[in-house]
Amino acid sequence: MTIPLKPYPKMKPSGVQWLGEVPEHWEILPNRAVFQEVKDKGYPEEQMLSVTIKRGVIQQTELLNETSKKDSSNIDKSNYKLVQPGDIAYNKMRAWQGAFGISQYRGIVSPAYVIQRPKQPSDSEYFHYLFRTPIFAKESERWSYGITSDMWSLRPEHFKMIYVSHPPHEEQSAIVRYLSYMDKKIRKYIRNKQKLIKLLEEQKQAIIHQAVTGQIDVRTGKPYSAYKDSGVEWLGKVPEEWEVLRLGWVLKERKEKNNPIKTDEILSLSLSKGVIPYAEKTGGGNKAKSDLSAYMLAYPNDIVLNSMNVVVGSVGLSKYFGAVSPVYYVLYPRNEIEDVQFYDSIFQDPSFQKSLFGLGNGIMVIESKSTGKLNTIRMRIPMTRLNKVLIPKPPIGDQTKIIEFVNKEKEEFKTVLDRTAKDIDLLREYRTTLIAAVVTGKLDVREAAQSLPDISELDEPDVEEEVIEEEETVDAEIESNSED
Repeated sequence: MTIPLKPYPKMKPSGVQWLGEVPEHWEILPNRAVFQEVKDKGYPEEQMLSVTIKRGVIQQTELLNETSKKDSSNIDKSNYKLVQPGDIAYNKMRAWQGAFGISQYRGIVSPAYVIQRPKQPSDSEYFHYLFRTPIFAKESERWSYGITSDMWSLRPEHFKMIYVSHPPHEEQSAIVRYLSYMDKKIRKYIRNKQKLIKLLEEQKQAIIHQAVTGQIDVRTGKPYSAYKDSGVEWLGKVPEEWEVLRLGWVLKERKEKNNPIKTDEILSLSLSKGVIPYAEKTGGGNKAKSDLSAYMLAYPNDIVLNSMNVVVGSVGLSKYFGAVSPVYYVLYPRNEIEDVQFYDSIFQDPSFQKSLFGLGNGIMVIESKSTGKLNTIRMRIPMTRLNKVLIPKPPIGDQTKIIEFVNKEKEEFKTVLDRTAKDIDLLREYRTTLIAAVVTGKLDVREAAQSLPDISELDEPDVEEEVIEEEETVDAEIESNSED
């Protein structure tokens, strides 16, 4: 049982706005009194490291394996900086976003990164937590220079002018011990929630697959009375009254170009949200295009699919009228009484998506070693081949009942999934708030740290949360901004 945390008995003004009040016995020092910048070079054979926003300093091989990012570092690495275990490294172009971290490794980083070595080695882990708080990120932003946020840079000469809290070393150890334990425990909770989400998604997909392939009659919850062989491996047997037809006999490609210009609304595909306005995907305005006349028009209730990524679910039913890239296909039922949502559900079925492997020209697949996800697909499927793919075609009445069932199931799962995702957000928010309160002296963890079991005694091995790609550069991408 963890001892409840209390404020320190005596506080004092720090004289630093971002810190506020601190414990009376803590020092407030400029970074120049705590750190010295190091620029050791000439170690091109050392492993590459990256400074990330979410996880601090990690091996670059880990970043490349778990995301779709590519190695853009220079072939000649003689000018790269050596990082030693215990060094604090930061990406000066992303310091305002929290791209700081203590290194557990010996390796090299881009010349555009800054390496700070604590004058007292025991300081490293405490400052790893302090520098990654939102309030320090905000202070880093205040000291950064640049015309726009993409160019803001926290230069070493300005980093050393920032004042920070500096508890006694034995107290730093208590803080690190407490936060390491709590961080691991919270990450365990988050990981369990993420596993639950994955399980729920799999259950949802299994139920939908059973419905759209006729394995169950959604009106009774039982199998249909009679089946026949579909002749399609992914489909198996289908209800006797269902047809199995070529996709091109059921769906037609819309080839209406945006010429003359009928809309400047560009639509895009998101794996999680389906068809969305491009501005929503990018968080800004429409991507500038010199010629929108080559784009295809998509209408509400059209199926839009990415011919290069449909095998991983880059497909969706449009709610909008807009223009889509020529790399997309736009489909609609040949018979207007057909339920387009049914055929959209077929495209959403992972079994159907996997059946499309091998139809494309030029395959490049990168599979995440940690999650098993396919991060990069470049496999353009010609429409002539897609048209020949066999799909089920139930009677219209069955289509309607299936979609009613599928929509009901999706809504029920969405309620649970949204609640679980909210739990994860709250856990992350609590972790961020707790760390900020402890490292700035708002909560006293000295007694609590003494009562904690050894961190290795947690009943589950240390695991990272599911990797989410970060909006950050990798190594050479920021070298042009180097001031060395």
